[in-house]
Amino acid sequence: MSRAADGPHPHPLTPADLPAGDEWWRGCPDCHLPIQGGAASLAAHRRTVHTSAGDSRHPITINLEF
Repeated sequence: MSRAADGPHPHPLTPADLPAGDEWWRGCPDCHLPIQGGAASLAAHRRTVHTSAGDSRHPITINLEF
């Protein structure tokens, strides 16, 4: 079973945890995905998804037969 690491969480978990003037919801300007958690979460998204290795997301194709 996993558990949370000791100490404070590195990103805001609720809108009340945001610093003054920060927005809870915003869209990534690169991929337009909605990001919750303010500027810290957007920065984490950019570090993990938009790296120098390129976009790590894989396209998914679903074929539907009617």
